[in-house]
Amino acid sequence: MFGFFKKKGHQILSVMDGKVIPISEVEDVAFSEKMLGDGVGIIPADGTVFSPVNGEIIQIFDTLHAYGIRADDGAEILIHIGINTVELQGKGFKTFVKTGQKVKAGEKIAEVNIDLIKSNGYSTQTPVVITNMDSIKEIKCNYGETQAGKSVIISYSK
Repeated sequence: MFGFFKKKGHQILSVMDGKVIPISEVEDVAFSEKMLGDGVGIIPADGTVFSPVNGEIIQIFDTLHAYGIRADDGAEILIHIGINTVELQGKGFKTFVKTGQKVKAGEKIAEVNIDLIKSNGYSTQTPVVITNMDSIKEIKCNYGETQAGKSVIISYSK
């Protein structure tokens, strides 16, 4: 009647300060063609990485360049810091969480040396994608300048 009983949409907050770009512009075909899921890319302004949702860390890659988080609503989110940064073998990456740990939206989960990524010839573009898209009905992405832990970069309904 007044919208009080409408189901609230779900939101993913920015994981880094910077600029949000369409996933189709990410310099890795696995992301740009949505092979791993749908979402956005972030061109980071600095190297601090925050949880985009309340949830649980379900995967941390050995090289600390990528994180899987299951939101409390069941959405599974992949944060992939940089393109081909797996080749750095963890150099320049620091984690503040462990697998199985509960996290809150806006909580710091990692730091990365952005200058090290660039000086080694890698892109700092950071894809943030929902990997279990089969459970998502609709997704809306917000582009442009973003603030970590504050700006909504993805809204979705289940």
